Formats: sequence, structure tokens, C-alpha cells
Amino acid sequence: MNDVFKQAWKFLDHTSFGPSFHALQSFAYDDTLCTLIGQEQASPTLRAWVHHDTIVLGTQDSRLPYIQDGISFLTEHGYDAIVRNSGGLAVVLDSGVLNLSLILKEERHLSIDAGYDLMYTFIKHMLKADTTDPIEAKEIVGSYCPGSYDLSIHGKKFAGISQRRIRGGIAVQIYLCVSGSGSERAALVRDFYTEAIKQAETKFTTPSIIPETMASLSELLGKRYTVNDILLRMLETMHNFGATLTTSSFTNEEHLLYEQNLTRVTLRNERCLA
Repeated sequence: MNDVFKQAWKFLDHTSFGPSFHALQSFAYDDTLCTLIGQEQASPTLRAWVHHDTIVLGTQDSRLPYIQDGISFLTEHGYDAIVRNSGGLAVVLDSGVLNLSLILKEERHLSIDAGYDLMYTFIKHMLKADTTDPIEAKEIVGSYCPGSYDLSIHGKKFAGISQRRIRGGIAVQIYLCVSGSGSERAALVRDFYTEAIKQAETKFTTPSIIPETMASLSELLGKRYTVNDILLRMLETMHNFGATLTTSSFTNEEHLLYEQNLTRVTLRNERCLA
């Protein structure tokens, strides 16, 4: 674990770009970094990001029988909807949700499970001073986008981990519900599925969402956290693990690769929602 962090890391802070920062840009950034790091043209990277009022759908979600009705419902409630280029189902992003990507070179010892465990261990260390209750990694039935690496306290999910492997790089991503109401976010996704399915048969099993199974860290720990509070703890954890953090912007060549990836993920999104 510590050996992964005991090296030079780049830090990219995309948490304050505001409402104009589109979620598709984040997928383009992570694919670009995966490529550069996989080709050993860049250092491992910690990237933090926030998007405003966006529902990130999975590819399966985009194939629901009444998907356009579901998207219209989200639009009416002030949310944009996009389709991610990795696995999973619908999740909510807003100003109270902090996203983190640990992006590093794919190595033989970094199996898929090892990638998930890397992030799980990182989050446990990050929050160990805040709670004496265990943070568990297990599927929380009733949550949105359920998976075996849902992170929860007392059975209430506050985070979910995903992973993307492309061109020799690995992006281990997590969304952390820092503040706000976890159950209100879950109710929004529940109602989206109601509109997008309408009792029709589906080719996959959609989650039966129980809003009370989800909560934010502020709700669970009884403290008023902000995204910046948790971001600072992330940086402290990187330092404690022995990482050396530097910041830098993309070169012209790297930015060109980013633009190419942005075009690709945008076209894919349009095809999925056509």
C-alpha cells in the first residue's frame, strides 16, 4: 500500500471550476491521464473534482425503455444527464459531492481487487480521526449504483468506488457524499428509474432504491463538512503515506490529447442518448 504512494505524484484540483465544468470533461481528463501515465509520460496523479447538478448514467441506464422520459424528469428538476464511459449505474453529482481519482500505471500486482482496496484503505486512513465506527466495503442493497465496494457506516452508504483501465493506466475513482442529504439524492434516482421504466420489462435488473440506505458524511458523523475540509484531509493522507505532491498544467501536446478524448466521449454520450 505505502509503496504505491511513496513516490512523486501530480495533484490536479478541479473542485472549483464551477457549474460550467461538464462531467464529460472529467472522463476525458482521466482517460488522458491514464494514457500518459500508462506510457510513462506522466507521474501518478491525484485528481479531485466536483460537478454541479449532474446525474451520471451507466451505459445500461441509457437503454431503459423510456430513457428520454427519465432524462426529461431530471431536466425538469434542474439536472443534466450524461453517460459515463465506464461501468456502473446512475449516481448523483452536485456541489456537496467530492470525486477523487487515483490514476497510476497498470502493474501486474495491481489487480482489479487491489485497485479497489487501494482506494478503500486510503479513505479509511483519511477518516480515521473522525469516527470510531468501522467503514465497511460491501454492497448496500437499496442504494443507487450498488456494488461490492460501496463504503458505508452503520449500513448507510456515503461513497462508491469505480475503476477504469485503459491504455496501460488505471483510474480508481470514488464519489464521496460530503454534505447534503443522501436520502434526497437517492430519492431523485429512484424517481428517475420510475419515469424511465414505467413498469416495462428491462434487460437488466435495476436497483430497488430505498432512500434511507444512503447518507452524507456530515449526516453520519454529525459534523458540518465541506468539500474543502475533505480535500485537505486527502492531501494530508497523501503526505502521511509518503507521497511528494506537485502541481502543473497540461503541455500543448497533452492538451491536444485531452481534446481528442473529449471529442470521443462526447460523441459516445450522444450515441448512447440518441
